[in-house]
Amino acid sequence: MSRRIRYRSVVDVMVLLHRTDGRVLLLRRAGDVYASGLLAPPGGHLEDGETVVEGALREAGEEVGVGIAPTDLEFCHLIHHRSPEGQARLGVVFTTQRWSGEPRNREPGKCSALVWADPGRPPADCVPYTAAVLDRFCAGALFSAHGWPTTAGGGTA
Repeated sequence: MSRRIRYRSVVDVMVLLHRTDGRVLLLRRAGDVYASGLLAPPGGHLEDGETVVEGALREAGEEVGVGIAPTDLEFCHLIHHRSPEGQARLGVVFTTQRWSGEPRNREPGKCSALVWADPGRPPADCVPYTAAVLDRFCAGALFSAHGWPTTAGGGTA
């Protein structure tokens, strides 16, 4: 009997800052980063010892300088993504309609612009992972899979 290897994955956290006009904030990635030139919401990978809520709050503060009360974050989606290179990630997505401070670019070496976009019609230059999240978020789906050869349990391929 062969021993199975325990599955491990990077965990991403993302925050959809959702304005009253329905638009969400996306950042244009820049510099020597994954998907440079493409749009993605504030977010990043979870650091050791953080909860997903702590990571989401940290990323929103680091990237766009807003403060969010933990109780104002609402879980809205879980995505199991696989890149074209085969790397798997779990993305935990939160939304909020309340934050303190005006969003601004706090990481100009990693971001060139802030863009308020209609999540139902995301710009064509979104990171594919982001486009998948926005599509499923607008559909009200709590879970999706993206980039896998076959998709079980609902989602997009």
